[in-house]
Amino acid sequence: MLLKPKSRSQLINLIRSAANKHILDTETLAIVEGAMNVSDMQARDIMVPRSQTVIISRDAPMEKTLTLISKTAHSRFPVIDDGSDDIIGILLAKDLLSIVASQRQFKFNLRELLRPALFIPESKRLNILLREFRAHRNHMAIVVDEYGSVAGIITIENVLEQIVGEIEDEHDINDDSTIMRHSDTTFTIKALTTIEDFNQYFNANWSYQNFDTVGGIIANQLGYIPRRNEQITIEHFRFTIMRTDNRRIYLLVMKILPQLAQRREKIV
Repeated sequence: MLLKPKSRSQLINLIRSAANKHILDTETLAIVEGAMNVSDMQARDIMVPRSQTVIISRDAPMEKTLTLISKTAHSRFPVIDDGSDDIIGILLAKDLLSIVASQRQFKFNLRELLRPALFIPESKRLNILLREFRAHRNHMAIVVDEYGSVAGIITIENVLEQIVGEIEDEHDINDDSTIMRHSDTTFTIKALTTIEDFNQYFNANWSYQNFDTVGGIIANQLGYIPRRNEQITIEHFRFTIMRTDNRRIYLLVMKILPQLAQRREKIV
């Protein structure tokens, strides 16, 4: 007899039952659940805040712009008008670099290279946004708040990661490394970094009796899977969540605080 679920919760239970019976594999189950959860999420839930967005000024010297593109290795950049601080378009790195490579000179009008920017409200549902991305062949949207001010940006990759999980790209830490040092006090850390490796690298003494990874300890301390940009301080380590989905944490930025200012919390 074919079961006909009458609610979303019944449908999810039916899908999970199929996975338990090995009709679906766990990866397929995660993708199906991720796709269903996307319809409940809004742009504000996963956007990159403006404070963490790399923005190019239309009137900046071209050498400075090229240096910024090379340093960040991003493919798309919001561009602002210095006079109003408003985003006037999106610059694709390939458009700029192709002209530099072909003309061998830096004197041209940046405005002529800009693509139209897609502006969306913070409340935009991710499933609708994904459909608009596909329909208009956009890969980035500018998120604005209720007053029309820029709140952040969101990319098609951000949305897809809510469905299929983390998508490794050129900006991630190399596969053979889980910790990237930026300065004496700031590091990017994969959440799957083992406690043993963390202890050895930072001369810490975290217990790995109950948890194997840094992400596991953080999720346990918080009591839930955090959203992007949430912070937690454990001993003298302050963690900012940089990449996460509804299933687990992926990437963290950690700052080592001065010993006198540290807030100590017990590691279980």
